[in-house]
Amino acid sequence: MTLYAEARDGALIAYEVHAGGNGSPVLLVHGFASNTVDTWERTGWIRAVVDSGRAAITVDLRGHGQSDKPAVADAYTIDRLGADLLAVIDSAGADQVDVVAYSLGCRVAASFARLAPDRIGRLVLGGAGPDELFARWDLAEVDGLLREGRASSDAMITAVLAPALAAGADPEALAALVAGVAGADLTEPRGIPVLFVAGENDPVPAGAEELAREWGAGFLSIPGRDHISTLTSRTFKDAALAFLGGADQHLAE
Repeated sequence: MTLYAEARDGALIAYEVHAGGNGSPVLLVHGFASNTVDTWERTGWIRAVVDSGRAAITVDLRGHGQSDKPAVADAYTIDRLGADLLAVIDSAGADQVDVVAYSLGCRVAASFARLAPDRIGRLVLGGAGPDELFARWDLAEVDGLLREGRASSDAMITAVLAPALAAGADPEALAALVAGVAGADLTEPRGIPVLFVAGENDPVPAGAEELAREWGAGFLSIPGRDHISTLTSRTFKDAALAFLGGADQHLAE
């Protein structure tokens, strides 16, 4: 059943609680131009979390899925997105959660961790590194493609945004989100154990292994996987759930 948390600015953030066993719930945070169904349900993550004996909380980030979709960039600052996660776990009645985040969701989860470090036990960051993708995008080209249907000369912009539009994403909300998030740092969550995960063939999290070393975090590379196929990896799921259960994941040599 879809529930709604009210954010600080009044936006409604859709979430679901998937019943599990004992222990802190696992909050699953999807990436840009995605949603709960595509990132966590179809890839088997919700089932894997529940089968491990934990409840899963899934959230549609604002601008996505069943959540509200403001059309102004100020509604999508990384701090506002992080605060939305706090609103969700408050609404769900969870004192503390572990978090698995993917792609853009990693920056959102890190913002949440900075805002409320006592509400997170452990944190898995998948498919993200130190470089923020949108910072390299020409916002005029983003607006042209999303709002006017003009082809972009940037192949990456086209590769990311065209499929999102074809899948029915809200173009005004995506344009506002890109402008609001562009250049957001991936901030180190102090005092929270972190595991980075990156597909071997995924260029998006370039530098994640070095960043993990800098933070004293764990790092896992998934062989033969790209940005999309990493999510379906059984190795990713097993390692993440083991880490959230207290196992250490050391840096790959």
